[in-house]
Amino acid sequence: MTARTDGGAAAEPSSGTGRSSSVRRTGRWQGVAAVALLAVAIGVLAKRPPLLLVGAVAGAYTAYPRLTATSDPDLSVRREIDPASPADGERVSVRTTITNEGDAPIADVRIVDGVPAMLSVSDGSPRCATSLLPGGEATISYELRARPGRHVFQPVTALCRDASGSVEVETSIAAASAFECEAAVPDVPLRAPSGHHPGPLVTDEGGEGLEFHSVEEYQRGDPASRIDWRRYARTGELTSMTFRTERLAEVVVCVDARPESYRAADATEPHAVALAADAAGRIGDALFDANHRVGLAGFGRRVCVLPTRGGRDHAGRFHRRLATDPAFGLNPPEPARAAEREGGGAPPRSVTGDGRNGDGADADGTVSIDAQLSRIRAEIGADTQVVLISPLCDDEASRIAQRFESGGTAVTVVSPDVTTAETAGGRLARLERSHRLSGLRNAGVPVVDWTPDQPLGAAMTAIGGRSR
Repeated sequence: MTARTDGGAAAEPSSGTGRSSSVRRTGRWQGVAAVALLAVAIGVLAKRPPLLLVGAVAGAYTAYPRLTATSDPDLSVRREIDPASPADGERVSVRTTITNEGDAPIADVRIVDGVPAMLSVSDGSPRCATSLLPGGEATISYELRARPGRHVFQPVTALCRDASGSVEVETSIAAASAFECEAAVPDVPLRAPSGHHPGPLVTDEGGEGLEFHSVEEYQRGDPASRIDWRRYARTGELTSMTFRTERLAEVVVCVDARPESYRAADATEPHAVALAADAAGRIGDALFDANHRVGLAGFGRRVCVLPTRGGRDHAGRFHRRLATDPAFGLNPPEPARAAEREGGGAPPRSVTGDGRNGDGADADGTVSIDAQLSRIRAEIGADTQVVLISPLCDDEASRIAQRFESGGTAVTVVSPDVTTAETAGGRLARLERSHRLSGLRNAGVPVVDWTPDQPLGAAMTAIGGRSR
């Protein structure tokens, strides 16, 4: 199959290649051959000419699919996005046009546009079923509700059938389009001092800095700039002021991508792992902008660990790993896909991702969560803290956070809320999650309770700024 793509007015340049295609028979006419043979046999044995006629007609139907089988269709895709840089919550209009570039008509083509994983359709539909003459076009129009972050469209899926419906060709056509909704995280609530590099993290230690810490008795050799001259003028006593030392933090942004975390508030909404991956990217950007040393970790179907470093090159590696490592795969595993979402409704919609297990898998192809966490802890330095992003859908998630904390690692939990109050099961899940939040806070672990409809930066600011 040949697939060509063209970016729309607001789209990025496309790759111009079809990612995959498969041809299969539907079995639509399998029973007709048996009917034809049975009718002919009975007609010959019973000497009934009408049955022979029925057999001849059925035989013609049996040959019909072979006479109408179509060759591989030649399709191109063009996508238009307006506006190209929407604000948070703004509606984004999408027009995706599929063109039959081949010389043969396509009797039945069913098209599904690759809606970005983080977005839900607010109006229209990304699907259509039609027929296409040579040079013919079909346009899908729908609207998305913008969320903060960079949103990449997935390949368009096209299912083409011949006139008889006996043969179908399924293909994924890469139409590389994206748009970005800016919503930076203004501040990440970091906790304990980390490392000994001067930076923007305020500590409880006195020394050089901007924020006042304490007043000490003047010692010979103290800089004149630190003498409290107002106190000296008032009391005649020489004292030196100290300020809170500001240091760089070493932070690992850790994503809970266990099968239990693939939950969504609604079948049309992104699941918690997609929300966590988006939040991890924005939190990472805020930390890099503050010149902290940042690492990345993920656990679930496989483990990913990227050591903490700083600089623009490492920021690029951070985002590439977040986008491509199978540990952050957005496609729900089979158990999560089959199960009902925790909120009490349909399972989350499947999006493109890779759920393969990594090296070190057991005989059944899985790696225990304990083994994955042990590897992450082994890579974390003594002064490194963790920002754990988890929906807290089960008790194991809160135990993981407390396990980091009890091991001497300062943990801050960012929890996207994917529960709902629409059903009894959803209300129970919401109550259980609320108890987990309270348990973590009582254990001294700061928790950001983030409702995805709320800006992430506002949710992180709401916990009271930096925790010490």
